[in-house]
Amino acid sequence: MTTDVRVPALGESVAEAVVGTWYKAAGDSVRADEMLCELETDKVSVEVPAPKGGILAEIVASEGQTVVPNALLATIAEGSAAIAENSPKASPPRSAEAGGEIEVVAPALGESVSEATVANWSKSEGDFVKSDETLCELETDKVTLEVPAPASGRLAAIVASGGSTVAPGDILARISRAEAPSAGDGEAAELRKDVENAPSATRILAERGIDPSGVRGTGRDGRVMKEDALRASKPAETAASASTEAPTEAHSPLEERVRMTTLRRTIAKRLKESQNTAAILTTYNEADMSGIMEIRREYRDLFLKKHGVKLGFMSFFVKACCNALEEVPEVNAEIDGSDIVFKKYVHMGIAVGSPTGLVVPVLRNAHAMGFAEIENRIADAGARARDGKLTLADMQGGTFSISNGGIYGSLMSSPIINPPQSGILGMHKIQDRPVAVGGRVEIRPMMYLALSYDHRIVDGKGAVTFLVRVKDCLEDPRRLLMGV
Repeated sequence: MTTDVRVPALGESVAEAVVGTWYKAAGDSVRADEMLCELETDKVSVEVPAPKGGILAEIVASEGQTVVPNALLATIAEGSAAIAENSPKASPPRSAEAGGEIEVVAPALGESVSEATVANWSKSEGDFVKSDETLCELETDKVTLEVPAPASGRLAAIVASGGSTVAPGDILARISRAEAPSAGDGEAAELRKDVENAPSATRILAERGIDPSGVRGTGRDGRVMKEDALRASKPAETAASASTEAPTEAHSPLEERVRMTTLRRTIAKRLKESQNTAAILTTYNEADMSGIMEIRREYRDLFLKKHGVKLGFMSFFVKACCNALEEVPEVNAEIDGSDIVFKKYVHMGIAVGSPTGLVVPVLRNAHAMGFAEIENRIADAGARARDGKLTLADMQGGTFSISNGGIYGSLMSSPIINPPQSGILGMHKIQDRPVAVGGRVEIRPMMYLALSYDHRIVDGKGAVTFLVRVKDCLEDPRRLLMGV
């Protein structure tokens, strides 16, 4: 009796994922809800838990393979009797064995992808390698795939060198299991260590010269994940390790080459697609923040005491945008083929920085929230973004977004729309500036506002009207209470 492990729902507008890392091998015992593997989408990494306890009978989708929702990833057998029947030897090997050597072959590259380029080798000929340790990376026009070692042994030969073009099934290297390393071999001793951390995390830490024991893991049972490795700081160079030789072009201390993360590559791709697809324009205005700052000073302590969260600026902006979206609904709509879909609700995306890049958690039904709930939701989303705990569900379905470049000191910018949304509001730094008030010049705390919008669906009048309504609500917060 076996149980299927399948790809979970990946969220709205996400049609596929790449199998990132398997933390169990065929034949291993697994507990219910224990993490089996990690899937990488263009938004987040998704952990796949075991639906029940048993024996991992067969891994169907290998690392680097592209899968779709509900695709079969693996099977779990009940009891120990299933091991012999469904052991790794009985399942199709991912590499062929010829004589005393095992051939490492290029994996399936995904639908419509027929070839890849060997980017770099993490190991050299003659090195000992551990089972599932990353040997090399393959780059396609869609993703970068890690190729793991199918077994432990010595890397006897590298067949496809860096820069080579390969197709699925091509031989990349050969591993010899005939040579047993001596007990004193340091590399052999490393072979005997249990693999606890994610292979991608191990590689990143090794490349940056970081001791894994000093990195806090956020994965199951404290396992160091890729995001943990990316967040870790590289230790300062010691005087003893400093070289007195003149720097060479290949190893210059003035440069550091780091491969883009999947998230960073996806951000770049999606933002470029947004520019290429939408007719993006930006309109600007400014708001006098005196009224909001006065309310915050007056009710700050009382608000914190009652609701357990500080009264920030963002809740005022969320409420102001919800108010304006009700009057100008096309800014809260999206284009679907030849149709325009108007949303009768506001799922507000709040762009926040994380150690791996910009993420946009969504406040669902923000139009129905009060100030306290908005502040609590934003505080929770920000903390989980910093800790790498946001899930795919947290970031899907947004209808409009707000980006606050002001926290980094930005005075004015033109934010880029997060497709398929049609608008995004940019907040900026609050700066004291001289303004005319009642015929007199006064110094007021002013903020520049920017609305980037898709001109295919929002015309200039609608965009300007929206931004003016936001300005009015910010300058006279009583409007937010009155709904006018």
